[in-house]
Amino acid sequence: MAVPVAFFALFFAYPVAAIVGRGLKDAGRWQFGRIGEVLGRPEILDVLWFTTWQALASTALTLILALPGAYVFARFDFPGKQLLRAVVTVPFVLPTVVVGTAFLALLGRGGFLDELWGVRLDTTVWAILLAHVFFNYAVVVRTVGGLWAQLDPRQEEAARVLGAGRFAAWRRVTLPALAPAVAAAALMVFLFTFTSFGVVQILGGPAFSTLEVEIYRQTAQLLDLPTAAVLTLVQFAAVGAILAVHAWTVRRRETALKLVDPEQTARRPRGAGQWALLGGVLLTVLVLILLPLGVLVERSFDGPGGYGFGFYGALQSADASGSTFLVPPLEAVWNSLRYALVATLIALVVGGLAAAALTRRAGRLVRGFDALLMLPLGVSAVTVGFGFLITLDKPPLDLRTSWILVPLAQALVGVPFVVRTMLPVLRAVDGRLREAAAVLGASPLRAWREVDLPLVRRALLVAAGFAFAVSLGEFGATVFIARPDNPTLPVAVARLLGRSGELNYGQAMALSTILMLVCAVSLLLLERIRTDRSGEF
Repeated sequence: MAVPVAFFALFFAYPVAAIVGRGLKDAGRWQFGRIGEVLGRPEILDVLWFTTWQALASTALTLILALPGAYVFARFDFPGKQLLRAVVTVPFVLPTVVVGTAFLALLGRGGFLDELWGVRLDTTVWAILLAHVFFNYAVVVRTVGGLWAQLDPRQEEAARVLGAGRFAAWRRVTLPALAPAVAAAALMVFLFTFTSFGVVQILGGPAFSTLEVEIYRQTAQLLDLPTAAVLTLVQFAAVGAILAVHAWTVRRRETALKLVDPEQTARRPRGAGQWALLGGVLLTVLVLILLPLGVLVERSFDGPGGYGFGFYGALQSADASGSTFLVPPLEAVWNSLRYALVATLIALVVGGLAAAALTRRAGRLVRGFDALLMLPLGVSAVTVGFGFLITLDKPPLDLRTSWILVPLAQALVGVPFVVRTMLPVLRAVDGRLREAAAVLGASPLRAWREVDLPLVRRALLVAAGFAFAVSLGEFGATVFIARPDNPTLPVAVARLLGRSGELNYGQAMALSTILMLVCAVSLLLLERIRTDRSGEF
């Protein structure tokens, strides 16, 4: 636990505490009375209420639509499965400003629905909820489906032989085994929607505001740091309480599971019902995911003189973007790949050590650390970004001019994905296997290498894919610390969208399309990796 604790203390707790301290201190003295003053304002109470109920609604809607997809990807074998799995993951790494713009083109004035049926959903909560499902569909599919694919279906078949119906067998055998993974997925979806920023700002308009949007408004527009500090504390406390309840729920449902090779559990659909389920999932992916992505691709080619590669050609010149960049926007692609690879390595080391420690040890301190690992997903990225600037500015931690600052910020968001993806599988490993290895003379390190690692290798690859994807699309903190001569793809897209003109907008769509292609290729390569026979239980 030493490495994860040190990492989070230095690069998360310290910057956030520094920002909160500046907001709640006056002449060196704490002013806790500001908390009551801020929370007593009616407009702040409205923000808190909307933040909570839209996050709950988004989480429920995502689970309803994505759990059938998790089952299809885990149990069915069909042509194009690997490609489709990569496609559904791409939206999760897109910058929120790009997704908001894409859904605005679909649902807003002059959009797809407006032209087809005269229906507009912009500035309504439905546009926000649909965009949140678009973002988080892959979280449920990969987190729940990754474990579902490794559950032995013969256990459920044995229950049916003993007289249980199909639904009863699933409810009593499979559902309890999946509960930790479902809870982990629901937790991640709730945190992302609870702290939603770009989607709400673009699609909600002035009528809707989450805590994250309000923190940004109070900090960047109104320069009211005390109010922003109070809202950060509220968000921090709410997320901490949610994580504590989640950890208690997961501990009560943990069981040792029999894991098998995922290829042994997948088969072609049988019967009209299963084919209908597969068709429904494919239709959901088509309408919910491919249609918005298709809008981005179409706009990247739709130039003033008709369809062509004009916007892509303009990415090679810094002058073409109207002095928005010090370097050609195309360099953001290499910057993002380099930063994401380093951030993924950091996240795997820190998150892997944390997951191993949480699996092997018990006690309130360790259980509390389990919940704390998720806090970076629930704390305002605006707060973290500003905190980096005011704390990491003195020797020996003067990192303001160092390129490593961006991967560190990205890794903060990647570590929770590594932990939540690996932990359910690690906890499902039968402890008697480790004991048998120890009896046969294996050291703890060798027992982990020979027993745990082969069983969790697939989960480790999934965690690496998630960490890499999240790092590519991280925007909230990166926008404050990325240097003008080394922008990342999300920062470059945001800067282009922030400037008027068809050329800037077209270049933003072109960069977004490149980001989608990079993520799709990376995830497709990941899906082709399979453990060898020695890694199967």
